[in-house]
Amino acid sequence: MGKDKLKRFAEIDTFSNVLQLDAGKPFKGEWSKGFFKNNNPVVLELACGKGEYTVNLATLFPDKNFIGIDYKGNRIWRGAKTALEDGVPNVAFLRIQIENLLDYFATGEVDEIWITFPDPQPQLSREKKRLTSPRFLDKYIEILKPGGCVNLKTDNDGLHAYTAEKIEELKLRLHIKTEDLYHSPYADEVLSIKTYYEKKYLKDNKNINYLKFSFA
Repeated sequence: MGKDKLKRFAEIDTFSNVLQLDAGKPFKGEWSKGFFKNNNPVVLELACGKGEYTVNLATLFPDKNFIGIDYKGNRIWRGAKTALEDGVPNVAFLRIQIENLLDYFATGEVDEIWITFPDPQPQLSREKKRLTSPRFLDKYIEILKPGGCVNLKTDNDGLHAYTAEKIEELKLRLHIKTEDLYHSPYADEVLSIKTYYEKKYLKDNKNINYLKFSFA
């Protein structure tokens, strides 16, 4: 591990808005009251990377609590540091494996989920690792409130098509589907937030796909 990564790992240990591994478990069912000290809705960004979407959403919606989740502390460091420096209080970062979500969030505790530019896991043998595979959808339906939505924003046409197929197969409720977000009527202030990776994709003239769905 490089010196910069080691430095960042040491630094996030001191960040008040970062919880690593088991440190987040005591807040299961109590994220709003126990961690954020309010009664506001909880929104998750899964595979949040550097946390740009998490921090920008929190800035736009100060009446909601946002938790960015990723296992790579080197990435979380950037978003957590930005939130602290900019004084954004309604942001937390949780360093865990996403497959362990049910150990950290209670039934119906989460209002909304964002998945922005995840690893598409294109190989068929890695289907179960896709964040919109049935294996993960089963976890989302448990922690989401009734009617709570999942948002997928991706440059990967294959992951977009795969997710659309699962929505149809599982008879989920599709709210929005577009293969070209920025040439659609849906590119509002929220969906126009751009991550580091999205900016790179747009420079390469890649289309941006977006899906919004719920379980009821």
